[in-house]
Amino acid sequence: MIRVEKVSLKHGSTRILHDISLEIPKGGITALIGPNGAGKSSLLSLIARLQPLQTGKISVEGFPVDMTPNRDLAKIIAILRQDSIVTSRLRVRELVGFGRFPHGRGRLTEEDQRIIDQSLQQFDLTDLAGRFIETLSGGQRQRALVAMAFAQGTDYLLLDEPLNNLDMYFARELMRSLRKIADGKGKTVVIVLHDINQAGVYADRIVAMKSGRIIADGPPSGLLTPETLHTIFGFGMRVETIDGIPIVVHLR
Repeated sequence: MIRVEKVSLKHGSTRILHDISLEIPKGGITALIGPNGAGKSSLLSLIARLQPLQTGKISVEGFPVDMTPNRDLAKIIAILRQDSIVTSRLRVRELVGFGRFPHGRGRLTEEDQRIIDQSLQQFDLTDLAGRFIETLSGGQRQRALVAMAFAQGTDYLLLDEPLNNLDMYFARELMRSLRKIADGKGKTVVIVLHDINQAGVYADRIVAMKSGRIIADGPPSGLLTPETLHTIFGFGMRVETIDGIPIVVHLR
C-alpha cells in the first residue's frame, strides 16, 4: 500500500499541494487526472522521493520514503518522469537494462537478461532492441523508457504522462500492457493521464486533483460524471456509457 498522510508542498511562496491524504492499495491501476498545475506530477515525485518531503508522511509497503535507503526504495518503486531524457548513445536493450541497476549495480546476470528480454517483448520492442535511441521516433522512445521502468522489477510502477508522443494505436497498446501486468503480475500502477477516456477504460480508480487538492476519488463509473468533470475542468462535458464504460465527449 502507498499511504500519503497530510502532505503539503511549497515552491517559494507558491503552495503546490494542500494537505493531501491518500491511500492506494496494492494491485491495479490508479489514474491521477486533473488540469495542468493540479499537483499530479508533484505528488508522484514526492512518493518516489525525487524531491524531499516538507510536511506530512509517505510510506510504501510500510517503508517511509524519506528514511529508506535509495537502493532499497528502488527495489520497491520504479518511476518514469515526464521529463525523462536520454542523452547517451545507447541501444534500446542497453537502456532497458538500466532498469536492473538497483539489483546488480550494472553487473547483469542471466536472470537480468531474461527480465530484459521479457520487458522488450512486453512493450513490443524486441525488433528494436539493437537500434540506437536517437534513431527512434518519440513514441518508440517513450515505450523504451516505460520498458526500462518495468524491468526494474518493482511491485509499484509510477508513470508520469507515459502516453506523451504516442499515437492512438500505441497509446492503446501501452494501456493494455499496463492492464495486463496489473492483472497478471499483481503490479500496482499509478499513472498520470490527461486522456480521461484512457483513465475511464483502463483504471480501477481515478483520483482527480485541482489546485493542489484532491477533488474526487473513486471508480470511473462513479467519478466520470458531467457534474464532477465540470468541477475539475471548468467546462461542460457529455458522458455516454458504452458496454458499461463511461466515455467523455467534449461539447462545443
